[in-house]
Amino acid sequence: MAEVTAQLVKTLRERTGAGMMDCRNALVEANANLDDAEVVLRKRGAAAAAKKSTRSAKQGLILADIAADGQSAVIVEVNCESDFVARTDEFHALVADIAAHVASSSAVTSDAILLEALKKDPSTTVGDFIKTQIARVGENIVLPRFERVRVTTGSIASYTHPGSQLAVLMALSSPAGHSEDLASLGRDLAMQAAAADPKYIRRDQVDPAHLAKEADIARDRARNEGKPDKILDKIVEGRLGKFYEEVCLLEQPFIKDNTLTVTELIKQKSASTGGAIEVAHFARFKVGETQSGEEAAAE
Repeated sequence: MAEVTAQLVKTLRERTGAGMMDCRNALVEANANLDDAEVVLRKRGAAAAAKKSTRSAKQGLILADIAADGQSAVIVEVNCESDFVARTDEFHALVADIAAHVASSSAVTSDAILLEALKKDPSTTVGDFIKTQIARVGENIVLPRFERVRVTTGSIASYTHPGSQLAVLMALSSPAGHSEDLASLGRDLAMQAAAADPKYIRRDQVDPAHLAKEADIARDRARNEGKPDKILDKIVEGRLGKFYEEVCLLEQPFIKDNTLTVTELIKQKSASTGGAIEVAHFARFKVGETQSGEEAAAE
């Protein structure tokens, strides 16, 4: 039996992040072979992860990361069980590693991402990397969703609420291309989306079923208020206007100056930047919401 030295234990711990006793026991089982001991720890981590996989993970972090050229970005949600773990440096580093991998990948679902070799360490998959972290922190960790956003002409901005429980990516297109004014507008509109929670950019994107439901509610409410049938259509039209103002980004009052709508703000900025600015896409993630990962291309 080869000797398990303190230096071997230290080296294995630095490689894997596992506890000292776990490292020592793995080295004993692997006859002091570092590579074999790492495999032992990974197998144990997978077993521990399997036991925790059914546990609810409703805490976590949102990370919005924009590429250096400002033309592509990724927003990722990673969940854990407790706010305590979510606030640790280790969990922040885990989320950053996953976001970097997602940005480099073309996979469109979380399940597909988990099967890929991790960009940071191709010797392990993303899924096994997460399992190792589960064994380390003692909590279930899941990757429920991600989204990629791209623009061809324009720029992407982001806003992350303190605590990283909510983040927004805002993609703006403009024939004038990237400028500091465009980036500043993007940051303001990302903050707008974070605060006002729009569901759509403009009216023509509203789900017809959603609209029909709101119209029925408005009509029934007017009837219950005793309004005559001949004016019901006008009342419904007015109340749907308020509905659009709540759910459509372009129709919302601007949070920094509610005398302007977002549409009016964009028109002002378009005039000053020399090109028509459009909201190409936005992605708003809040911890605990459940949506599958997908890729969004904004042209």
